[in-house]
Amino acid sequence: MFTEKRYARLKWACRRGMLELDVLLQPFVEEAFHDLSDQDQETFERLLTCDDPDLFAWFMGHQQCDDPALAHMVSTIVNRVKV
Repeated sequence: MFTEKRYARLKWACRRGMLELDVLLQPFVEEAFHDLSDQDQETFERLLTCDDPDLFAWFMGHQQCDDPALAHMVSTIVNRVKV
């Protein structure tokens, strides 16, 4: 379970400085994060530890993430934007 302090750190970590990532991650954490399962919340937190060039490549579909859990989270975020 995420405490308010941990959630605040997570929101801060969504500020990447790359507009393409910011417009995906910030709304997701604010609007959809609390609806995720505990496991998916942990995966999202782990996703934020990845390097920006990797995140950009995964979100834009230029590369596939080798980690199945992270790939699922990327897909979840992208599909939410498409709706």
